[in-house]
Amino acid sequence: MSSERYDFSAIEKKWQKRWFADRTYEPDLTGAEKPFYNLMMFPYPSAEGLHVGNMYAFTGADIYGRKKRMEGYDVFEPIGLDGFGIHSENYALKIGAHPMKQAKISETRFYEQLSAIGNGFAWEEKLETYDPKYYRWTQWVFVQLWKHGLAYRKKQAVNWCPSCKTVLADEQVIAGKCERCGSEAEMKNLEQWFFRITKYVDRLLANLEKIDWSERVKIAQRNWIGKSEGALIKFSIFNSPFSIDVFTTRPDTLYGATYVVLAPEHPLVATLPIKNRAEVEQYVKAAARKSEADRIAEGREKTGAELKGVKAINPANKEEIPIFIADYVLATYGTGAIMAVPAHDERDRDFARAFDLPVSDAPLVDGRKVVKEVGGKWETNFRLRDWLISRQRYWGVPIPMIFCEACAAAGKGEQKGMPGWYAVPEEELPVELPYVEDFRPKGKGESPLASAPEFYRAKCPGCGADARRETDVSDTFLDSAWYYLRYPSTRSVRGEQIPWDPAITKKWFPVNLYTGGAEHSVLHLLYVRFIAMVFHDLGFLHFEEPFPKFRAHGLLISEGAKMSKSKGNVVNPDEYISKYGADVLRMYLMFLAPFEQGGDFRDASIQGIVRFLERVWRIFQNGSVGERDPLMRTLHRTIKKVTSDIEAFQYNTAISALMILANEMETAGSSEDVREAFLKLLAPFAPHLAEELWERMGHTTSIHREKWPLYDEALVHEDTFPLVVQVNGRRRATIEATRGIMKHEAEELARADEKVGRALAEGEVKTVVYVKDRLINFVMKSI
Repeated sequence: MSSERYDFSAIEKKWQKRWFADRTYEPDLTGAEKPFYNLMMFPYPSAEGLHVGNMYAFTGADIYGRKKRMEGYDVFEPIGLDGFGIHSENYALKIGAHPMKQAKISETRFYEQLSAIGNGFAWEEKLETYDPKYYRWTQWVFVQLWKHGLAYRKKQAVNWCPSCKTVLADEQVIAGKCERCGSEAEMKNLEQWFFRITKYVDRLLANLEKIDWSERVKIAQRNWIGKSEGALIKFSIFNSPFSIDVFTTRPDTLYGATYVVLAPEHPLVATLPIKNRAEVEQYVKAAARKSEADRIAEGREKTGAELKGVKAINPANKEEIPIFIADYVLATYGTGAIMAVPAHDERDRDFARAFDLPVSDAPLVDGRKVVKEVGGKWETNFRLRDWLISRQRYWGVPIPMIFCEACAAAGKGEQKGMPGWYAVPEEELPVELPYVEDFRPKGKGESPLASAPEFYRAKCPGCGADARRETDVSDTFLDSAWYYLRYPSTRSVRGEQIPWDPAITKKWFPVNLYTGGAEHSVLHLLYVRFIAMVFHDLGFLHFEEPFPKFRAHGLLISEGAKMSKSKGNVVNPDEYISKYGADVLRMYLMFLAPFEQGGDFRDASIQGIVRFLERVWRIFQNGSVGERDPLMRTLHRTIKKVTSDIEAFQYNTAISALMILANEMETAGSSEDVREAFLKLLAPFAPHLAEELWERMGHTTSIHREKWPLYDEALVHEDTFPLVVQVNGRRRATIEATRGIMKHEAEELARADEKVGRALAEGEVKTVVYVKDRLINFVMKSI
């Protein structure tokens, strides 16, 4: 070879073009013998283009998939764009563009960037959620849930973002603020569409024990589902036919209950003969302006209003106790009422102090016994509520429902309790999102599509009369709740008639490995499990858990701080790929820390990886040393290390092992066998460079289709070990010793050491403890 320089730009472009032309990463989806579905969360095409955080996630997943491909698996690694939703629409509003046109611009940019990062994407199966050919089936998913009683519409107090001018699911309100724009969320009573995810709550919780997921994600789902076991106890109201049902997890404290608190939205508030009605109604209105997250926030000042003129009866001691409303009690959790026990609950105690209420010193009792005595019953409650699916925005999938006033008046409809409502017939899907010039949200509780009569005018599927389409669009999380099912079937001969091909689905599912961000723990990752369970129950899928193995990648920061545009520290991968190449950036990102931990991106540190790959290039410029090789033991230890580290997502230590091997290759020389094995180990991390050097060694097939190297256990086994020498349990020396030596041999070695000898000379040895192949401890007689 000549001593030419490492021209990463030319090499990477060459191989990206070759891989695409040769279909290197396209598995035979119908004939694969060892399918391995390697899926990563697809990105939404943000205004700024591909973020380095995206590349971090995609590279980590790709490394794992590349190793599996070399281990003989037919790896399928698809990519697409999650392009509907508020983010994309808000950006279009910001720059004065139309989201339908901007989507195509962002799509082109994203795919150009994704093509440059070196992943083994199966480009022929790409998809975009805003493509009518895709969202036809998103609407089909909605229709199936409707047909089977899992979709319904009702009026409810919901989270509302005054800035985004749309409702938010509970999961989209973080610390009282909209997770999209950061505005304070409010509560609004609106007619909305919901999915009955609560019907699956027991399975969603129980199945967490069966799946191999990052523990922090499983904990987040358990907490969000929020299972609590307790008792339902009835508090009668003095001189009234009404009573209050209270759910409590502490019936043993019943004798200490000194007041009852209702949620401001509780139906009894409007029914009871309250003397201070004006004060109470004013408080109810104030509470309605607050988000639920704000109402239950820790440490906030307790507010409320007493319902004067009415009293509750404590069923245990028959004492009359006051009734309050307070915004820290939610109508949507439990029964919307609590018994307050200031002696045993800090929140109740804070409220009691604020309103000068008594704190009872009543003793605790047997909870199970008292529930029987007062006629209560045991119940299980959950924090999880039904999935709020509708959004009052433009850029989303139109909800495929039609409302007929004539049928509603006649009490007719497709579902009991929902007169007038019909699903759009499946043969008429997709209901295409029309081009609406004025797509700005109006904040009136309805979508901009409500101002497009050419869209909402329809015929009733039931009676044929004039009817009206639903003008809300669906939550973008519905788009991503089933996308993984579509990927393998995008080019299926049946792909135009069905959402997923049953034969292909049977072969490729469930997904072998799913990677993504832990921030989706209680959004996407919960919804996608729910949808899979539904379609499993309906007979469309042979599995109910779509991702038996999920790994959450860590978070990247930059120069010690969270990345943000305001700080000016957002890392754009384009400039680094242009300056150093994709292989350098891939390896640097993976070298920062364990994949599931994340790391700190610092410009100065990338030079270490630059020097490493340049060293690799130089090594392969020089000739090999022939058949005999002094590095075989080091090579096989490296094979074992890199193999196990990739499997454990410990990419940083795998790269360290490669660096050590490369240093020895440069110092001692290396044979063809060692060089070939080294390139195979390097290939998942630096696919372009490995492929180029592989070709230059005379190979005509892709290195990414080669067999992963195997290690020889005999060569991995260490002949020596570090013998730790202690005197009275304190380390005095570490000596290299031959593995398997006897106790007397270890003692002789230890006594020969100068430091150990001095320590032993200070007294008399009482006994010697030897742990084979680990340590020897001299226990001295006490003086």
